[in-house]
Amino acid sequence: MCVGFGSLSDPPEAQGLAHFLEHMLFMGSTEFPDENEYDSYLSKHGGSSNAYTEAEHSCYHFEVEREFLKGALRRFSQFFISPLVKLEAMEREVLAVDSEFNQALQNDSFRLQQLQCHTSEHGHPFNTFSWGNKKSLVDAVEKGIDLRKQILELYKDYYHGGLMKLVVIGGEPLDLLQQWVVELFLDVRQGSLGRPEFTVEGPVWRAGKLYRLQAVKDVHILELRWTLPCLLQEYLKKPEAYLAHLLGHEGKGSLHYFFKAKGWATSLSAGVSDDGMQRSSVAYIFSMSIHLTDSGLEKILDVIGYVYQYLKLLHLLSPQEWIFKELQEMGNLDFRFAEEEPQDDYASELAENLLVYPAEHVIYGDYVFEFWDEEMIRKILGFFTPENMRIDVVSKSFKSQDVKYEPWFGSHYVEEEISPSLMELWRDPPDIDVSLHLPLKNEFIPCDFSIRADNMQIDPANESLPVCILDEPLMKFWYKLDSTFKLPRANTYFQINLKGAYLNLKSCLLTELYIHLLKDELNEIIYQASVAKLETSVAMYSDKLGLKLYGFNDKLPVLLCTVLAIANSFLPTNDRFKVIKENVERTLKNANMKPLRHSSYLRLQILCKSFYDVDEKLAFLKDLSLSDLKAFIPELRSQIHIEGLCHGNLLEKEVLDISNIFKSNFSVQPMPVTMRHREQVICFPSGANFVRDVSVKNKSETNSVLELYFQIEPEVGVEAVKLKALIDLFDEIVEEPHYNQLRTKEQLGYVVQCSPRVTYRVYGFCFCIQSSKYSPVWEVGKQQHSFNLLRTRGNAESVTDQNTGIIDLFTLYLNVVFDH
Repeated sequence: MCVGFGSLSDPPEAQGLAHFLEHMLFMGSTEFPDENEYDSYLSKHGGSSNAYTEAEHSCYHFEVEREFLKGALRRFSQFFISPLVKLEAMEREVLAVDSEFNQALQNDSFRLQQLQCHTSEHGHPFNTFSWGNKKSLVDAVEKGIDLRKQILELYKDYYHGGLMKLVVIGGEPLDLLQQWVVELFLDVRQGSLGRPEFTVEGPVWRAGKLYRLQAVKDVHILELRWTLPCLLQEYLKKPEAYLAHLLGHEGKGSLHYFFKAKGWATSLSAGVSDDGMQRSSVAYIFSMSIHLTDSGLEKILDVIGYVYQYLKLLHLLSPQEWIFKELQEMGNLDFRFAEEEPQDDYASELAENLLVYPAEHVIYGDYVFEFWDEEMIRKILGFFTPENMRIDVVSKSFKSQDVKYEPWFGSHYVEEEISPSLMELWRDPPDIDVSLHLPLKNEFIPCDFSIRADNMQIDPANESLPVCILDEPLMKFWYKLDSTFKLPRANTYFQINLKGAYLNLKSCLLTELYIHLLKDELNEIIYQASVAKLETSVAMYSDKLGLKLYGFNDKLPVLLCTVLAIANSFLPTNDRFKVIKENVERTLKNANMKPLRHSSYLRLQILCKSFYDVDEKLAFLKDLSLSDLKAFIPELRSQIHIEGLCHGNLLEKEVLDISNIFKSNFSVQPMPVTMRHREQVICFPSGANFVRDVSVKNKSETNSVLELYFQIEPEVGVEAVKLKALIDLFDEIVEEPHYNQLRTKEQLGYVVQCSPRVTYRVYGFCFCIQSSKYSPVWEVGKQQHSFNLLRTRGNAESVTDQNTGIIDLFTLYLNVVFDH
């Protein structure tokens, strides 16, 4: 259910109220007064739910097993008919909103977003604090605002049929689904179709300003923003998508390629985001985000100057219809061969689209490029001027006497004036660098969409599992033809063991540098293929280079040939080595800044026998040189082993041809199995009780984390499947009451979760709490209390199953967890 009401409609005296209202709808209704009834019902029937509040809409969604859809809809419908909004629930849920805010408190992206709201012109709809927290809501109460009365007034004004869009996806016939909806949602109040309108006078931000925001992480980010008119009605033309394609391109001639060659930037993205206030009825905000190197940070004004050179180039060359047709073709192909996505996500997406598009384009509107309009593109390009630009720089390198404070996140920032002469220079650059030009035509756009399985006789007995079609000392290939989905796509995964890649700390770091430099070298070709929906992933897994190519299969062999040829011959240059080393160093410094990630890292540090610590890597990295890497690469590539899995729209012969591409590029000695790294996990002795107590890395972090990990046993033999089923069953049983007790009732923290863990084929189970209010010691006590409640529930509820062996084993694991 998508409701055409969001945070832009917050009353100024109670900011965050739309978000708070979203929370309160989960807290019981007249027909189902128990606060936990909805979540409990979904959990018992294999389901889950969530909700979110955006600038102009709020969306609620759930999924559940098919036979329980009507029961879930009955409970869901009451959100929009008769929510209770109880005072005692409000008092607790204020803490949940506050905990959610505290999750975002140390996030540089959210801090920048709020700074942009804070520094927007007073009275503008964007000049707000949409998150809401305890302070904003309690302050409202202290000023005499009756929050419950305000919430009920907002609910009355906006939660009516005229502003609601409902999508139900189920296995039943459409007539039956419609009958259920009519029956269950009949009592939703009727209302007018008009959505909230906002008065806007003048620009969002003052012109000629540069804002420097002190970062939490070690980053240098330059963000440029231009305010465009609302383009919701121009979705058939998508002029902003045309400009995003060119300004965010990464091929030769692009701004990204240019800044990368100068050693100023490591990434660049551009466009109008789908999130929050960037795509609203008030305005579209076109952003360009550039991650800078240390050198690039010193050249910010030059970087902006080159952006305006490229914009001038676009003015001079006029909009190009062939570029639009490429986007049109890829949009059509993406829609024609769209793969199924999670149904609750798809329902949310369609419900949002019902607020935006006419009925005939609810499904197709995001993909369509129907009309070429050169004048419209020229008109939108005219908004990309210095006077209409906002500049933000996010960095730890922050020195100024005139520091200001954003009140909600407590961020430090300074505001600088841009000189009139510089504004004039950007307005009309005298020259355009010859390296800047439009992209070349895309060679990876697919042409062949024939389905291989249509011409094959499929033996159902051999259809379920991949088969090994090649097993040689150098490589082993697995293959499965897709005869189920019948789409012109393929997924190919390759793990390439490299000699000595994980032997010690030095070799591990040199391998990481090599793979990052290889990705850097491949970037332009990989980007071009990704535009044509043929994706590539290059990553390091212990001593393995993980290579994935997936998407439309037509040009996949062409891309693989190019990637492997570069990987086989490539040697890094000094300029790129410096940039990549700096980037790896920055990544290591930023590791484990979030407590949840830090706790997972500490668990793996205990479990894995081979584990190279982040701080040790950071210290060792400083002394590594290009000559070290050049000496290491020949040895690294001297012996390899390749294991591949090819699945999808590929014939067996095509997969064997792919194996020959590897053979032609890697004429090296095969690596025997004894030389390949094998990750080993420590087996906890019976009764083990390991405790790690570590301070948060970011001293400004308000959140603490308690993670309880219980090791079960290795995944071995035919019993492994049964054991996995039992663990998943245990998870289904304990997840909802665990969450209800510690999150809903006791408000221990916003994150309360539990889930199975498989660490290199060793089963385990984790309970995790993140709290900004309580310490881990307090959380341990509350977690034990929750266990006792769960154990009582487990003993009280009968489980009927003829297989007593499974029940006995399940009970054993319940006792193992609770007795610890």
